[in-house]
Amino acid sequence: MLLRKILAVAATAAVLLVPATAATAARDRPATGAPAATATANPVIVVGGLIGLSIAYEPIAARLRADGFRVFVYQLPGLGFGDIRDSARAFAAYVEQVRSVTGASQVDVVGHSEGGLVSRWYVKFLGGASAVGRYVSLGSPQQGTYVANILRVVGLGSCAGVVACQQMSIGSDFLADLNGGDDTPGAVRWTTVRTWQDELVRPVDNASLADGATNVLIQAACPLRIVGHLGLVLDGTTYTVVRQALRDTPIRPDCLAL
Repeated sequence: MLLRKILAVAATAAVLLVPATAATAARDRPATGAPAATATANPVIVVGGLIGLSIAYEPIAARLRADGFRVFVYQLPGLGFGDIRDSARAFAAYVEQVRSVTGASQVDVVGHSEGGLVSRWYVKFLGGASAVGRYVSLGSPQQGTYVANILRVVGLGSCAGVVACQQMSIGSDFLADLNGGDDTPGAVRWTTVRTWQDELVRPVDNASLADGATNVLIQAACPLRIVGHLGLVLDGTTYTVVRQALRDTPIRPDCLAL
């Protein structure tokens, strides 16, 4: 069945992913004149997506560490199959643990796929607006995805009973709540990244936010760059956008980054 094939491919990819070579130190200059990222900057939490084993995010975590960031990888409880609101509550507790361990007043968040929705729910409804300084989503279906809706069409019912998939369907009650009112509450610096080749977020513009967010389409700057949904956490060009967003520097994707 289609859902089983999607889950099997994603799980296999997550298991097979191995840490990539860390990027060289960044040359980005912060717009404010502040120094480049160091151990005193906000700790960064990389939030995994559906079926996102923590090892799958070691490539981007390694790049961040090489650039001086303190990095934590958060694997969604139950691999993200359950209610996204429950995952957000668990994430809220994790953020407090990171703040306690590091002594930081705020964290920055890089959320892949469902991880971007979990993080956003935390910011909007669970007090995270004061605890998060910067939010970056990678291929998160902020407005839902037809890939979730189509499962009903092919005879798998409502996402074959996977609650998170139901909530990521276009028109879900969850998304109506999440997208009601201001997309970008608080003083958080909001950035989204999307790619034309995203297999799981369709239409791809549904990975964007309104209300003042910086929305980056990789191919707008680098039309020949091919980046899939899982590739957003591996791709060098995408990483340059993440790094710039975390450093508050102008967003200028490096099309030749490895």
